[in-house]
Amino acid sequence: MYPTGPCCILDGMTDLTGKHAFITGGGTGIGLAIARSLADAGARVTIAGRRPEALDHDGLHPAVMDVTDEDSVAGAIDAAVAARGPVAICVANAGIAEGRSLHRTDTAFWRRMMATNLDGAFLTIRESLRSMHGLDWGRVIAVSSIAGLRGLKGAPAYTASKHGMIGLVRALSEDYIGTGLTFNALCPGYVRTAIVDRNVVSIRDRAGVDEDAAMRLMTDANRHRRLIEPPEVAAAALWLCGSQSGSINGQTIEISGGQT
Repeated sequence: MYPTGPCCILDGMTDLTGKHAFITGGGTGIGLAIARSLADAGARVTIAGRRPEALDHDGLHPAVMDVTDEDSVAGAIDAAVAARGPVAICVANAGIAEGRSLHRTDTAFWRRMMATNLDGAFLTIRESLRSMHGLDWGRVIAVSSIAGLRGLKGAPAYTASKHGMIGLVRALSEDYIGTGLTFNALCPGYVRTAIVDRNVVSIRDRAGVDEDAAMRLMTDANRHRRLIEPPEVAAAALWLCGSQSGSINGQTIEISGGQT
């Protein structure tokens, strides 16, 4: 269960009343936890995703959108801006995670990973920035991964896509420095989401181990040897939107239970 209410507002300082937040992959997992935290702080929150049934959440505004389709992204963000005002908080969260060794990585797999994780972040941020340009305050948050900071064994395509997201954020932080807009990346380890559930099956089949052992491989990869909960990632996103966060720019926030 995700926390709701005043407990989500850090020391009473995070007041996002009236600000429009646009979150991709917002119907489940990390995206939904961030959406709820921002809504609890007063934001008008649009959650985007491909499946309409996953976007049905009280107090959140759905936008059916495919981050790999440029026209879909532009159309959904234009409609959200028309309905709820310029995007002040953009969270590029939609992504896929799948491991495959390089010699088994065909071009179709590589392109699917890049189209979703990296191109999707690029399109979402670009289209959101069109409405941000008139604002003197804005937050862009890319949900990358601890794999964006180090190599993830057996997942070169995924690792490259997540490194690319961090490069994009760092470049934009320089382009917009001093404008009131900040750009940062969250880099979680293994989080308790449906992606982890799918990875259990994938690791089981690839490594020839049982599901308990497959889960241990992921929990042990987090330094504190447990899965991270989605609200832990959401708390970092909310902090980046707080009143004292203006000097946090071009940074990678590691949420992995210890040093990488």
